[in-house]
Amino acid sequence: MPNKAASRLVLESYSEEAVIRASRECLQELGCNPSVVLVFASSDYRPHLADFLELIQLHSHATLLLGGSAWGLIGSGVEAEAATGFSLQLLSLPNTRLSPVLFNEQQTDDFTPEQWRNYVGDAADSEAWLFVGNPVKMGAELWLKNWSAAFPGVPALGGLLSGGEQEEDIFVFHNRELVEAGIALGLKGGFKLHLVIGQGCRPIGEPHAITGAEENILTSIGSVPAYERLNESIEGLSKEEKRSVGRNLFAGFAADEYMDDFRTGDFVIRNVLGTDPESGTVELAAYPRVGQTFQFQLRDPAAAEEELEHQLEMKEREGIRPFACTAFVCRGRGEGLFGKPNHDVEAVERHFGALPTIGLFCNGEVGPVGRSNFVHGYTAAIGLLV
Repeated sequence: MPNKAASRLVLESYSEEAVIRASRECLQELGCNPSVVLVFASSDYRPHLADFLELIQLHSHATLLLGGSAWGLIGSGVEAEAATGFSLQLLSLPNTRLSPVLFNEQQTDDFTPEQWRNYVGDAADSEAWLFVGNPVKMGAELWLKNWSAAFPGVPALGGLLSGGEQEEDIFVFHNRELVEAGIALGLKGGFKLHLVIGQGCRPIGEPHAITGAEENILTSIGSVPAYERLNESIEGLSKEEKRSVGRNLFAGFAADEYMDDFRTGDFVIRNVLGTDPESGTVELAAYPRVGQTFQFQLRDPAAAEEELEHQLEMKEREGIRPFACTAFVCRGRGEGLFGKPNHDVEAVERHFGALPTIGLFCNGEVGPVGRSNFVHGYTAAIGLLV
């Protein structure tokens, strides 16, 4: 049997009728019982969550159901920001082993890589991980560091969930039960997960090795004070670009130290928190390491569009033919960045046509750069199932 998918985006307040209709339509379109059902719902579904999940499980014939809350919802060709409703996807993966791993806050704080390997058991040989987590209940960067060390070279795709203003407005679920911190779904065999990670920044200036750093303070780059190197990087920008630097300046750490030519997409992007002209330092939302290759980055719509298009073009040239799509997109993208709706999913459809798609606007996106997984910001982390 071939892999198949079906999806629906419902943008309306909770009602039994809408949930039953979407579930039955997806099941009929799929033509068989699903291997896994993914669903993201707006936080105003929280009071109805027990009934909502029961109806989906019953009418989609789901034996494995996972997902959580979302401030904004993504479906086929549509990105609905600040939306009410839910996004639903049924996947039939008859030749794929699916291994859900549920974890709590204490585990994300305390587990070593060896403990994670022991905890997941037979799922340790998974070829990819699909992840959803609660940002209130887990330190995602520490968890991902240890998780990736436990499963080196295995890509993780997903996001930190979003919701309303209250802590309880963000939630993760597995079948009909809430999960404290997160879920990683191990995938092995049957299909290939192609990843597109668009971080939305382009390098400015030149790459140099970090030559001085103290905790999160960058003191020198290429034996030049960090602030002086920043000014040097800005000098080559246009007048318009210089005016936007204050709110669009970022730091880039090379994902692969052995590359000869760095370009957009080759860096792990982190925030610049501040500068001190007097001391010549730059403060980062990261801990730079002496010897790392570093380059300042500028975030703008043109860079974000160019990077995403380039990666999608490369996938298209490889001849891949996806049957489904998952999209984890930062709340900082969308109309606020591009000035128009549906930018990222429309880009996918230009290259691969209409696909059964599910996704959400996240509080942090998870995906690999090079062979290592990172928690990102301002990123579109897109999975193409082939």
